[in-house]
Amino acid sequence: MLHGRAEEQAEIERLLAAARAGRSGALVVRGPAGIGKSALLDHAAEAAEGMRVLRGVGVESEATLPYAALHLLLRAGLERIHALPDAQASALNGALGLGDVAPESRFLVGLATLSLLAELAGDGALLCLVDDAQWFDQASVDALLFAARRLEVEGVVMIFGARAGFQAAGLPELRLGGLDNDAAAALLPADLPPQVRERLVEESDGNPLALIELPAALTAEQRAGRLSPVGAMPVADRVQEAFQARIAALPEAARTALLIAAADGSGELETLVGAGASLDALETAERARLIEVRGRSVGFRHPLIRAAAYQSAPVTRRLAVHRALADALTRSAATDAADRRAWHLAAAAIGPDEDVARELEEAAERARTRGGHVAVADAYERAAELTVDPVRRSSQLANAAVAASDAGLMGRAAALADSATPDADDPDMITALIQVRAHREFELGTPLAAGRIILDGVPRVAARSTEWATWLLVEAVRCSWFAGDSRLAEEAAASLRALPEIDSPLVGGALGLARLLHGDVGGGIRLMDEAVDVPALGGLAVPGLTFASALCLPLGRVSRYEEITEGVVADCQRSGMMGWLAIALRDHGFAQGLLCRYGQARATLSAGLRLATELGHEHAVRHLTSSLAWVLAHQGDARGWRTKAEESVARADRQGQVLAAAIGRWALGLLELGLGRPDAALEQLSAIPPTGVGAISAADQVEAAVRSGRPERAKEPLDRYLTWARHVRQPSSDAVALRCRALVEEDEAHFADAVRLHEQGPQPYEQARTQLAYGEWLRRARRRADARAQLRGALDTFDRLGAELWAERARAELRATGDVPAAPRRSDDPLSVLTPQERQVVLLAANGASNRDIAAQLFLSPRTVGYHLYKAFPKLGVTSRAQLAAIAPPS
Repeated sequence: MLHGRAEEQAEIERLLAAARAGRSGALVVRGPAGIGKSALLDHAAEAAEGMRVLRGVGVESEATLPYAALHLLLRAGLERIHALPDAQASALNGALGLGDVAPESRFLVGLATLSLLAELAGDGALLCLVDDAQWFDQASVDALLFAARRLEVEGVVMIFGARAGFQAAGLPELRLGGLDNDAAAALLPADLPPQVRERLVEESDGNPLALIELPAALTAEQRAGRLSPVGAMPVADRVQEAFQARIAALPEAARTALLIAAADGSGELETLVGAGASLDALETAERARLIEVRGRSVGFRHPLIRAAAYQSAPVTRRLAVHRALADALTRSAATDAADRRAWHLAAAAIGPDEDVARELEEAAERARTRGGHVAVADAYERAAELTVDPVRRSSQLANAAVAASDAGLMGRAAALADSATPDADDPDMITALIQVRAHREFELGTPLAAGRIILDGVPRVAARSTEWATWLLVEAVRCSWFAGDSRLAEEAAASLRALPEIDSPLVGGALGLARLLHGDVGGGIRLMDEAVDVPALGGLAVPGLTFASALCLPLGRVSRYEEITEGVVADCQRSGMMGWLAIALRDHGFAQGLLCRYGQARATLSAGLRLATELGHEHAVRHLTSSLAWVLAHQGDARGWRTKAEESVARADRQGQVLAAAIGRWALGLLELGLGRPDAALEQLSAIPPTGVGAISAADQVEAAVRSGRPERAKEPLDRYLTWARHVRQPSSDAVALRCRALVEEDEAHFADAVRLHEQGPQPYEQARTQLAYGEWLRRARRRADARAQLRGALDTFDRLGAELWAERARAELRATGDVPAAPRRSDDPLSVLTPQERQVVLLAANGASNRDIAAQLFLSPRTVGYHLYKAFPKLGVTSRAQLAAIAPPS
C-alpha cells in the first residue's frame, strides 16, 4: 500500500486502462532520491494485470557503456527482433552487440526500439518501466525517448522514473513531492514517542525512504526523545549517512563485497565473485536488507545504498577493487566485458597511463560501431586525461569533440575542440575541429559566426589538403547565404578561386552564390545554373546535395528544387541522418509550396518542425517556422501562425539569421496582401534585404507599393525583379515580371502577355494572382465582361488551391462587376480534410508502400500507420487502399 499517493496511482492506472484499449502513452515520474518513484513503478507493474511488463534500472557505473541499459530493458523480448524490418533488426542487433556492426544511426535504433515495443505489445498491451533513467547511458536514452515521443496506438505505456537532470522534453511529467504529515506519520513505527515522530516528519520533509530508514538509525536515547538540534543536512545525505552506519556495522568481508558490487554496477554474480566477493559475504549483506540476490544477479535495494557503500570506503580500497574487477573481466565472456574492463582500469589509474588510454580508445571505437556517440566522447576524453604525448592527446580530444558534436552536445563539443591543439600536419584533424566549432555556431543560429570560424581555419588546411579546404570554403559560402552576408561570401569565394581547381559542381555553385550575394545577378545565375544540372550531382553525398538543392531557389528552378530535395529526404530517411533530414524536409516542403502543393508542403514542413524541435536545432526550427508560415500565408491561413512568424522573425533578427527572417517577413507580407492591407504588406516586404530571397519577393513588394498608392516605392523592387527574371529565364518568373510592369505602367498588353506565359509554368497561384490583378484593371476600365472572364479563372484556381483570402477577393471583384459568384467551395485537393500526418501516410499508401515501409519512412510504428489509415478512409470516402491511388496525387 502506498501512503499519500492516491492521485499519482490513479494517473498511472488511467494510462494502463488506455493501453488495454489500444492507446499508448508515456510519463516521466520525477523527484529526488527516496521520494517514491520506484514504489510508483512497482505499483504500475502490480496494476498491469494481463499486460506484458519490461523493466530496466539505470546504474551509474554503466552510463559510459552504449546501449547497455537498453539491452537490460529489452532482453526479455529480444526473441522478436527477427519480426522487425531488416534494416531495423540489423541496427538494433548491432547496437546491442548481438549481430553485425550496424550503420551509425542512433535514430534507426530508436525506430527499431519503437517497432519492437509495438511487436511485443502484440494484440494485448505492454508496460515498459525505466527506473533511475538519469543513469541510463545516453544512447539508450535517445532510443527510448525517440520511441516514447512517437507512441500513438500500439497499446504501449512507457514510464520513466528519474531525478532532476534527466532531459525528456515533450513528455508529460508527474512531479513527486513529500508526503503530507498524515501520510508521513503512517510510515513511522507506532512505538515512537509523539515528539520523535513529529521531529522525523519535519526533518524527512515527507521523503518516504527517509521516514523508513531514519528510525532504524536512532540510538536508544534518541528513540526516547533526546534528539539533537535540527541540522541543515539534506534529506538524501541523512539517509545515506544512515545507510553508511548500517554498512559500518557489518563484518569486513560483507563490507568488501558491497564495495565490489557498488564499484561494478553490472550485478553479475560471476564478476563479483571473480573480483573477491564471497557468497557468504553477499548473503550477510542480503540479510541486512542492503542488497537482493536474484539468480545470478545482485542488486542494491536503493541507489543511495550503493552510493553509501562506495563513498564510505577509503580511496585505496576503491582503487584496489577497480583493479580486481578489471582482472575478473579479462576472464568474462560478456559482450561488454572489454569495455567495462577499460573503464575499471581508468578508475584505478592515479596518473597518466598510456596502456589504459589505449584500451579506452579501443572501447571508443567499439562504441562508434554501435552509434554510441556519447560513449565515444566519454572514452576518448578520459583517454586524453591519461595520455602524456601531446599529439596523441590532441587526436583523442578531437575524436571526443567530433563524437560529442554527432551526439548533438554542441557546447561540450566546442569545449573539447578548444582543448585540442591539433597536429599541424594532420588536415583531417584540423578540419574536424573547425567543423565542430562552426557546426555549434550554425545550429545555435549564428551562421555568420560559423562562417568566420571556417574562414579563419582554412589557411591551416589549404596547404595540406585542397579537397578539405574546398569543402570548408563551400560551407563558408553556405553560411553566408543563411546570414545574408556578401562580404563573407566574397572572402570565401576569393579563397576558393586561389585553390587548385578540383572536379566538383559545388565549387561553381558556391562561386555563383557568392556573386549573387555580391550583386552580380547574371554571373551568379550562370554559374549556379551549370552546377545544378551536371550529371556529377548524382554522386554527391547528402551535405553536398543539400547545398546544390538550395541553389535552385534563387535560380527559380522550382521543379528541379523539388526533384533534388525529394531524393535527399529519401536518402536521409534510409540512412537515419536525422539532423540532415530536418533540413531536407524544410527544403522539400518549400519546393512543394512553390509548386502550389500546399497540403503536401504543410505536412512536410510540420514533420520537419517536429523533428528539428526534438533535436534542439534552433536554426532549423527558425527556418521551418518561417517556411510553414509562408505556405500558410498563400492560403490565407493566419490561425496562430502570424504570432509564430513574428516571433520567429524577431529571434532570427537577433541571431543574424537573415534568410530565416526574410522568409518570415515574406510570409507576413503575403498574408497582409491577402487580407487587403497593402500598407502593412509594404512595411514587411521592404524590410527584406535586396539580394537572395529579396529578389524573388520583390514582385510582391511591387504590388504592395502600387496598391498602397505609392508607386514611387515600386521602382526599385521592380528593377530588382526584372533583373532577376531576365537572368533566370523561367516562364513563371517572366510572367510575374510582366504582371509587375502592368501594375506599375497600367499597360494591358503586359497583363495579356503575362496570362499567356503563365500557361507554360508550374505555378498556378501566380497565374491566378495575375488574372485577379488583370480582372481588377479591366473592371476599373468598365470592361465588365472581359473582367469577369479573368476573375472567374482566378477564383477557380484560388478555390482549387484552398487560398481562401485570395478567393474572397476574387469573389468581391466579381460581385462588383454585377456577377453572382458561386459560394465558396472546398479546395479541390481531396486530401485537404486530413491532418498533416494522415496526409503523409495516405500519400505513401497510395503509391503502394506497405504499412511497414510507411512506418520506416515516417518513423512511426506499423500499428500507428494502420490507425492513421483507419481514420483517413471515412474522411476520404474510401474503403480500401486500392481506392487511394485514384484520389491521391502522386508522391
